[in-house]
Amino acid sequence: MSSGHLEGRVALVTGGSRGIGRGIALALAREGADVAVNYRSQSAEAEAVVAEIKAMGRRAKAYGASVDDFSACEAMVEMVANDFGGLSILINNAGIASRGQPVADTDPAEFERVMRVHAFAPHFMSKCAIPHLRKNSRADIVMISSVATLNHAANGAPYNMGKAACEALALTLAKEEQKNGIRVNIVAPSLTVSDMGERLAKAVAGVSDIHELDKRFPFGRVSIPEDVAAAVVWLVSPANAYASGQKINIDGGGMGAWH
Repeated sequence: MSSGHLEGRVALVTGGSRGIGRGIALALAREGADVAVNYRSQSAEAEAVVAEIKAMGRRAKAYGASVDDFSACEAMVEMVANDFGGLSILINNAGIASRGQPVADTDPAEFERVMRVHAFAPHFMSKCAIPHLRKNSRADIVMISSVATLNHAANGAPYNMGKAACEALALTLAKEEQKNGIRVNIVAPSLTVSDMGERLAKAVAGVSDIHELDKRFPFGRVSIPEDVAAAVVWLVSPANAYASGQKINIDGGGMGAWH
């Protein structure tokens, strides 16, 4: 049942067609927000999310754009603001995995590809959205990072660096935009049930089903998108009046011995 705490607010979720992004988009809609669902290539999945949101009685629309392209970000944000009559919540969620190579073996093109999605894209999206966010008495930006920034595991430099840059951006923006009523926070999941999570579990732990790792994780299970979404909803809701420049790790209190 919706509390309606986000009634009248418009959210844009990047990478909102699947996994964690989908979970966040649906959770925001359940709390009363209208939601713009960004996708890069998964148009059918994005439209399915839009249909679920509309079934809740909320407005929703899918927007195809590569968020590592500034011009595409700029055009998308303007379309969202025009279509919905404004924008007050930005969720920088879009992400890709790196290939698990040591620095000595990492292709420079691979490094740039991962960095553009995790570091450049949140900067591009935030820059484009801020003029619209500033028009509200309350606005929020949430960066979806990763607990990878806690341990900087070997063979993951592009991803670790990209997420660290994303967090640095959030902490900087929290200081810059506080005077404009914009709260900027970070949610950092551990391994989470999703397409990316499945690929990571197979690559790192050699399992064909991510749930084979459940017993190795806190509380007897791997994180699910709803765990991440719950933190995001709280951060952008009236219940959070004062927290900005903060990070919530969604790892059950510890990563678990899975890699």
